[in-house]
Amino acid sequence: MPCGIGALPCTRGEVPQPAFFQHHLIASGNEEVEDFCASPVKSEELERKLTRKVEIPLIFFGDASSAAGGVDPCEVYCTVPGRTSLLSSTTKYRVTVGEIQRRISPPECLNASLLGGILRRAKSKDGGKTLRDSLRKIGLTLPAGRRKQANVTAWTALVEEEAVHMAKDFALVCEKEFHARDIGIYLTKASLSLDHDVIKRRTMLENSKKIVSELCDLLSADRTPLTPFIALTRPTVTLDPTIQQHLSHYTLMTHGFGGVAMVAVLESVKCMIDECVKYLDRTCSQAMYIPYNTR
Repeated sequence: MPCGIGALPCTRGEVPQPAFFQHHLIASGNEEVEDFCASPVKSEELERKLTRKVEIPLIFFGDASSAAGGVDPCEVYCTVPGRTSLLSSTTKYRVTVGEIQRRISPPECLNASLLGGILRRAKSKDGGKTLRDSLRKIGLTLPAGRRKQANVTAWTALVEEEAVHMAKDFALVCEKEFHARDIGIYLTKASLSLDHDVIKRRTMLENSKKIVSELCDLLSADRTPLTPFIALTRPTVTLDPTIQQHLSHYTLMTHGFGGVAMVAVLESVKCMIDECVKYLDRTCSQAMYIPYNTR
């Protein structure tokens, strides 16, 4: 299972670099192709170009053997206390080398100050230097004086294991506590009170469910690498990189929460649509359309 992600502005000394997807940088009158596995001498120049022109991460789906500095990206770098725990039930979440690599790479590009806060490193005069030295030992370089590139949100403070834990709890609440039947019946009654065309309503519901299912299937096929300590079912299909990079951008910005949560919401919407159709079957004349259970 892949645990790492390609780090664009992050150099690793003399360690051989894997081949990344190439990306066309938009230049005035020039369709130049940049290879992001360039020598460390050009790293600062490339970082400036990426900051200015690339808004989505370039994902490399390697295996555990392509580790930073020879360190397994699935290796635990440290543990941090959860930020969403209640009272004394504080849970410790594991942070892997691969996750550190993802956090200092696009789209977040965290600096030493933010990364130190996430890892609960005590503030001190040389705290940033200490953190950079620690990362250097595992083959990761965090440039001094770097400015954050992404907006800080509530998810910035979460590590991947905790973010996905929240997403799974949210999915469970959606499944158990979202009253799809009652909401579906209410919406159907409200619609039929304004427009009595049952066939039209049913067609709208079926078309809506098809679109929702397509989006749900796409999100479920996301293969963005995450921490190995979360039991997510990894899809076997490999998406086209042109759409995978957009899914990865969202997943990396929410650290695994977004995709799981959106699938949970879409599944709830599909359940509600099914309840709407069932209500039409129970209450409307069968002569008006084909019953739901005989399609």
